[in-house]
Amino acid sequence: MPGRHRPDRPERVFDPMLQHERTALAWERTAIAVMVTGVLFARQATEIHESLAVLGIAQVVLGGVVLIWAGWHYDDLHAPLRRGQSPVHPGAARIVGLTTIVFIGAALIITVATVAF
Repeated sequence: MPGRHRPDRPERVFDPMLQHERTALAWERTAIAVMVTGVLFARQATEIHESLAVLGIAQVVLGGVVLIWAGWHYDDLHAPLRRGQSPVHPGAARIVGLTTIVFIGAALIITVATVAF
């Protein structure tokens, strides 16, 4: 964003266990997993009805947004860790959790419908 000041990266690592890297990588892995399952969901949904593939595409887009967000906020993880706080963003965790539940539920319904019919 124009005008937004990005904090300078510290010269030394304050956490020898690299908590901020693990957290950022966990968000990236989650985003990639969401995108892959969205592609698989869209592929399977087209066999039932083409309009259901939109849910899979939406999941891929959501995963891409989370991936971009994780990369953008990587540097922002340093400040909470220095204060001894958790770097996990509660709102993002809730959104990812809820959308995962919704998409898994939709995939389960489609799978049951495919097997039953």
